Amino acid sequence: MEKVPMTAAGHAALEEELRRRQQIERPRIIQAISEARAHGDLSENAEYHAAKESQSHNEGRIAELEDKLSRAEIIDVSKLSGSTVKFGATVTVFDEETEEEKRYQIVGETEADVKDGRISVASPIARALIGKKVGDTVEVKTPKGGKSYEILTVAFV
Repeated sequence: MEKVPMTAAGHAALEEELRRRQQIERPRIIQAISEARAHGDLSENAEYHAAKESQSHNEGRIAELEDKLSRAEIIDVSKLSGSTVKFGATVTVFDEETEEEKRYQIVGETEADVKDGRISVASPIARALIGKKVGDTVEVKTPKGGKSYEILTVAFV
């Protein structure tokens, strides 16, 4: 069974989503199915079919969350240190093409959100950064072509 690396914050977010889906969404969907059944003929009852589809989606997501949580390897970023980039590091890079600074935290796939500056450990940028240190320049192959970044800072917060 392959472990899924994640930060403590990412683990907490998945646990909260699982709790919400089990304790709030599941009863709401069951109630919707019950109400739709009361309307009679199920073969032509769009509300019933929509509620059943919603139930299937919710139960599938619950199973997925339970699987990820059971395989979670929680990494406490606050206990990490060092000068090389690794899982959990917050890295500030200088994009040599656009001459902009960008800041990324390398996290597990389940908690990645580029808009918030959290990139998956499996992303091309993270794979290029891992093992490097401040002052190194990395080349990243992206769908839009090659990008070059200089590592400015490496922190664990």
